[in-house]
Amino acid sequence: MKLTRRKLIVGGTLGGGALVVGWWFAHERDRLGGRDAFRTRQGEVALNGWVKVSKGGTIIVAVPRAEMGQGIHTALAMLVAEEMDAKWDDVRVEDAADLGIYRNVEMLLEGARSQDPGIMRDIAMWAGSRVAGILGVSATGGSTATRDAWEPMRLAGASARELLLRAAAQKAGVKQADLVVVDSEVRTREGKPIARFGELVEAIGELQPLRDVPLKEPAAFRLIGKELPRLDIAAKVTGTATFGVDVRLPDMLYAAVANCPVFGGKPKGFTLPGGELPKGLVKIVELPEAIAVVGDSWWKAQRFLNEGLKIEWDLGPNAALSSAALLADYQAQSRAVSDPTKTRSFQTTPTTQTPMERGIEATYRAPYLAHATMEPMNCTARFADGRLDLWMPNQSPSLMRYVAAKAADIDQSAVRVHTTYLGGGFGRRAEPDLVRQAVTIAKALPGRPVQLLWSREEDMRHDFYRPMAVARMQARASKDAPWEWRCRLVGQSATGQFVNRVLRLGEQGDPDGNSVERPPYGFPSYRLEAVVPKGPVPVGFWRSVGHSHTAFFDECFLDEVAHSMKKDPLVLRRELLANQPRHLAVLDAAAKAAGWGTAPPSGIGRGIALRESFGSIVAQVAEVAVEGSAIRVKRVVCAVDCGRVVNPAIVRAQMESGIVYGLSAALHGEITISKGAVEQGNFPDYEVVRLADMPVIETLIVGSPDAAMGGVGEPGTPPIAPAVGNAIFALTGKRLRSLPLRLDA
Repeated sequence: MKLTRRKLIVGGTLGGGALVVGWWFAHERDRLGGRDAFRTRQGEVALNGWVKVSKGGTIIVAVPRAEMGQGIHTALAMLVAEEMDAKWDDVRVEDAADLGIYRNVEMLLEGARSQDPGIMRDIAMWAGSRVAGILGVSATGGSTATRDAWEPMRLAGASARELLLRAAAQKAGVKQADLVVVDSEVRTREGKPIARFGELVEAIGELQPLRDVPLKEPAAFRLIGKELPRLDIAAKVTGTATFGVDVRLPDMLYAAVANCPVFGGKPKGFTLPGGELPKGLVKIVELPEAIAVVGDSWWKAQRFLNEGLKIEWDLGPNAALSSAALLADYQAQSRAVSDPTKTRSFQTTPTTQTPMERGIEATYRAPYLAHATMEPMNCTARFADGRLDLWMPNQSPSLMRYVAAKAADIDQSAVRVHTTYLGGGFGRRAEPDLVRQAVTIAKALPGRPVQLLWSREEDMRHDFYRPMAVARMQARASKDAPWEWRCRLVGQSATGQFVNRVLRLGEQGDPDGNSVERPPYGFPSYRLEAVVPKGPVPVGFWRSVGHSHTAFFDECFLDEVAHSMKKDPLVLRRELLANQPRHLAVLDAAAKAAGWGTAPPSGIGRGIALRESFGSIVAQVAEVAVEGSAIRVKRVVCAVDCGRVVNPAIVRAQMESGIVYGLSAALHGEITISKGAVEQGNFPDYEVVRLADMPVIETLIVGSPDAAMGGVGEPGTPPIAPAVGNAIFALTGKRLRSLPLRLDA
């Protein structure tokens, strides 16, 4: 039976019985955890599952989300420190253990939100929260970390504060109600010092945390909303931060790997020159899709793979695969009359009764993209005495533990995952392929830790790519506004492949939810058709996932419609957003700051774009120049409404990071396939934006403190490509409908 995600969710809903019903009544306060959940060292005392205090007064917060440059350690620690009334200088973080209280409920709900409004979405939302609780999956992604932590980590801080007050009251022989906390110090309401947090470690004794403690009202916030310094910067600046490639263990070995160059191929065998391994190399391990060489130096192992070992490959059924042929097929499917996989229609006004004056049609294209994380892919594994330890930069220790246990054929309780700093993630480090390989290699060398490190070329040629996509866009407009909006979207599903890779459920047929989200514009008639082709190219989550290309399709085509109507693109957007006050405020903020409506500097074109994704609204205005055939982005003005803001400096940094990542894809990014293999191998042929090419970026935060919190890690990426494309049109009159943007295409 074909098992779709929807069937899985509904089936789980109906079949979960008493277990699910029980979780229905469970509250997020169950995530507080007991004092034994947080490991302590000598001189420390745990206050609940998230907070411990040392005798020296250091407040240590358990952070269950991966720090991959987005500042999440700081943002989550701020939630706890706020409710504890802690002094920020006293706060430190530690990676949380892989326990159910650290699960990411919001991540599963994010996927459910993209369903069509109605009973199915309500069921999916409800079931998603329950399934997240049952599975206890700890993961980082989808711009969900702060949204998920907002209540449980504040509760952890408030409960910790109450416990410290109770201990101080008992120690001083006074009423708890007569005490307050100021900057990590318990005082009487008259201001007399009682004890600093560290001085209460012994007094905690057997006291247990309370769950029903009140949380602060926003008006009382002292830390949330301020630009507090990040906790991870000092270690990164001084070089003491430990990334995956920095892991060093006694008696460690190093593994280099050569994967079959063609998707779906495998090794047939190898020839060892001279019949023996060179000095310094200890073993060759055959993997299902690759050959690994292990030695006392990664460089020796990689060099032997490149220059010594002769590997014979079985290229399998995809040896003739090409991205050019796939693109032609996608374009044909964008015009086919066959039934799509998914259709969404909204119609408030019968279009047949509306006099039409013009029709517009265009086809857009986006290529496969690699993640190109700055830290190469790596995983260190040690298999000894039936237990497995993994040290790796990853986005889901729960998933890595599950996959590792399967690969090692041991119980999950015998696996421990040590998550390091990530040198970039973007969805790539949610994939379990490195774990499977590392575990297999470590089992071949029991007792010794082995660090598997992929070369940049292996990473580029064996990634899980942002899906290639084609969109056939159509619109009809009356004199004043577009009345009909049509899109037929063709592209693989990253979610479908991921679920199949991990859970072996069979490839799913539905498109990625965030690829079929409806734009916020008030089109009287809207119809989207999604076609999900299957194929051997491995695809996966990429920063902002489907929004990264659908924003380009929608926002550039809307620009085309505006120009066909002889309307200013900003004016048309404002008219279509008349019933969307938050979107309108963001659009106006970006336009005003960029000087929209005034003449740009000589030789500069301006373009504008807007996208809502992951609960946040972002508008960007790009100012672009053309030098020969080169596109130079000079300035980007970005406005964001992400609801409640924890740390404005982190929000701005995330917008800048999203812009440069999206700009690299807009100007340079393209993975092509020929004879079944990826043609690009490293940064010389997979260019990214460099420091000298960076535009000036101005970010404005449009406040909506009463709105639900949105994410910030991904929403900065989608609008930049259409903003630049629209600016090029404004400057040159040339409409570029393919990514990357090339004037000579």
